[in-house]
Amino acid sequence: MNIAIIFAGGVGQRMGSNIPKQFLNVYGKPILIHTLEKFQYHPDIDKIYVACKEDLIPYFKELVQKYNITKIPATGIVPGGATGQDSIFNALDAAHRENDEDSIVLIHDGVRPLIDESLISRNIENVKQWGSAITCTPAFETPVISYDGTNVDELPKRKFVYTAQAPQSFRLGDIYNMHLKVRQENPEYTDIIDSCTLMERNGFQTHLIEGIRGNIKVTTPEDYLDLLAKLSAEDQKQIFELYTNKEKARELTRTYKGRSE
Repeated sequence: MNIAIIFAGGVGQRMGSNIPKQFLNVYGKPILIHTLEKFQYHPDIDKIYVACKEDLIPYFKELVQKYNITKIPATGIVPGGATGQDSIFNALDAAHRENDEDSIVLIHDGVRPLIDESLISRNIENVKQWGSAITCTPAFETPVISYDGTNVDELPKRKFVYTAQAPQSFRLGDIYNMHLKVRQENPEYTDIIDSCTLMERNGFQTHLIEGIRGNIKVTTPEDYLDLLAKLSAEDQKQIFELYTNKEKARELTRTYKGRSE
């Protein structure tokens, strides 16, 4: 069983919008739906569990029905928590009650919609082989460490530095039981910023896989504009491919007409 755990319980304070960022529309569709569709249409994903801002769950359920997101089970939408890790735990808890501990879970941001099919597949395969998959990209600028925000304290070698993204993937039993342990010792998840941090700090060896630089997390207005640009470029690329491949265009036209009849 391969399960997507999507956390979308944020309020979007850094976005500066009255609407939580996961529900902002991009090309007529909420960002969260763009993200969910990547897992909905992946042939190896069996179920999707979503932690959503509690007061928006009724609206989210309407979106799920409207966009035909069928891989979310009846119990698969749960309230978000006080923190991102709380939200992840709530979704993991729902998944753990209904699925085998050996299931693979891909933990992903609801506002990271540019993940592709290959990255999802590689996460699944790496968990099968190594027990985990932490999606990362190499650092392309000079990393600097400052303990006071004023002075440069360390300059680690760039070739050893990566930036963690998502998905971050594990066996369901491993990540769920680690959450239970941490919640007893550190119930507020202090200084636990992601699943990789949670696992590594508690002695679990994690394994890196290289992600894609375009797999951005929409956090600020600048990210939103970047997402619009990337999706526009993707649309133009597809149009160009259809223009240069007349047979493919005709095949898509026949498929569309067949569905509409």
